[in-house]
Amino acid sequence: MKVLYLTRDYSPHDERFLTALGLTGHEVNFLRLEPGKALIPPHGVTEIFLTNDDPNIRLSSTNQVAALSQVLDVLSPDVLHAGPLHGPAYIAALSGFPRLVSMSWGADILHDAEVSADAREKIQYTLDHSAVLACDCLTVEEKAVKEYSFPPDRVYRFPWGVDLDHFSPQGSATLRERLGWQDKFVFLSNRSFEPIYGVDVAIQAFISAAKQDPKMRLLLFGKGSQEALLRHMVADAGIADKVHFGGYVDRAGLPDTYRSADVFLSASHCDGSSVSLMEALACGVPALVSDIPGNLEWVRDGEQGWIFQDGNIVKMAWLMAVARRETALADHGVRARELAKEKADWQCNFPVLLKAYERALQIENHDSTSVAGAK
Repeated sequence: MKVLYLTRDYSPHDERFLTALGLTGHEVNFLRLEPGKALIPPHGVTEIFLTNDDPNIRLSSTNQVAALSQVLDVLSPDVLHAGPLHGPAYIAALSGFPRLVSMSWGADILHDAEVSADAREKIQYTLDHSAVLACDCLTVEEKAVKEYSFPPDRVYRFPWGVDLDHFSPQGSATLRERLGWQDKFVFLSNRSFEPIYGVDVAIQAFISAAKQDPKMRLLLFGKGSQEALLRHMVADAGIADKVHFGGYVDRAGLPDTYRSADVFLSASHCDGSSVSLMEALACGVPALVSDIPGNLEWVRDGEQGWIFQDGNIVKMAWLMAVARRETALADHGVRARELAKEKADWQCNFPVLLKAYERALQIENHDSTSVAGAK
């Protein structure tokens, strides 16, 4: 099978998928609409470019469609994989390629479409012209089927998953030792510092909880537009000695980071199946998360952790105190690991994408009426 993987640039998620695809034995090509720095693709993957005149040029959306169409004519792939739905997948849909595997990245259909009519229109057009839809959680699937009339038998759902050998309860927790926090109760948030992820909510809750319990500590990893604001919040509250801003941590260092925490935090306002949450669960770390649908697919209150109402700082702070007093915290961690083994195993989940490709191959004469007519 010849695959063309179309993306905006090259995120860690793109790397994850391309690395796995490169090991399948299929002919895998990938194309960036907005290429950033030059890179070496994973083994078994070939990077191609929209234009040979200047591989790093960023074209307008109209020119992207024309250039992509030329690439498709020359390459003649069996399937075209593209996402998010209102970005690369929309450009792919405009090209008219019949065997389009559109992949939702969660926020596209769960958030962006809710705040932008333009995004919603693009997502509708994309889904109307997609052979199949790949998504990571039930919430996205239900929205695509109910609100966009996408045929349910063409939806392929699988959590993006984690490497359960790499993310494991067994191993070092040296970060905790380096910080001298061995006798402290440590919370961890490693969501991007963007409004959608509610890191400001987590910090406000921690400020409240830490006033009542001097042994609480907070690990904050990430970057983003709210970083200055978040640092000011911590400084103004006078708890800089209780919060560690760690920036980005690479994949090799992530398990140690998770294992250095007692509880994982996510106050996200919108998520599909969060890879960070799955990684924490796989490391046996209980989670305290907002009650958005994507999180509720992974955490049952009192089993793998605790649930608070989205945006409810008072309830989140109270549950931090509950977690601190929990005498059976290890049992929560065991159940977290068991759930990760059951649902988040990347080796088991990734092949679903290949099934989506195979289904797209069966749709030889797919056009807009074949999906739109099923509404």
